[in-house]
Amino acid sequence: MSKQCDELHKIFNSMHRYRFPFDKKTIPQNGIYILFEDGEKAHGVDRIVRIGTHTGKDQLPSRLQQHFIMENKDRSIFRKNIGRAILNKRNDEFLRQWEIDLTPKASRDNNLKNIDIKRLNNVEKEVSKYMQENFSFAVFAVDDKKQRLELESKIISTVSLCKECNHSKDWLGNFSPKEKIRKSGLWLVNELYKEPLTVKDIDIIKNLIKQ
Repeated sequence: MSKQCDELHKIFNSMHRYRFPFDKKTIPQNGIYILFEDGEKAHGVDRIVRIGTHTGKDQLPSRLQQHFIMENKDRSIFRKNIGRAILNKRNDEFLRQWEIDLTPKASRDNNLKNIDIKRLNNVEKEVSKYMQENFSFAVFAVDDKKQRLELESKIISTVSLCKECNHSKDWLGNFSPKEKIRKSGLWLVNELYKEPLTVKDIDIIKNLIKQ
């Protein structure tokens, strides 16, 4: 997969790069985002550390805002994983509370009284600060949901299968309690090591970017 992954890195590194704060009006309504993290390199360029998309129609800008701005780790598994790594790195016991999903009403009823809300809010702000200061991303439009999800999965697989995409010793993900994140070098646990992109798929991506 090294050849395909090398080509992907060159393609995505050549695209317009967004950083926080970004204008959501300039982002396609439907598409795929490719994330890079400061200090991470592969194939002689910035290393891809996450690939993502959305399922709802016209929700790409909102999804990116959930990651970078909305301080609710239960609405963004990406935020939750960043928080996990930050807390685990310093052996912080609050990690146990951070793991609790407060989205379901039953969970709120059972757990909210035991959550240190002030601490929760502080960690959310810490996650926001890390993400806003350390991540950049490229995006390309993919209007068809089926195609979007298929390409996302194949890009993830291609990067995770590449033997040349090694994370640095200082990468925050090294402290993740999730083994799949530590081993893959990606802020992901799903769609790893599955069906990679074909040459035809890469041509499709190139054409989508040109549109």
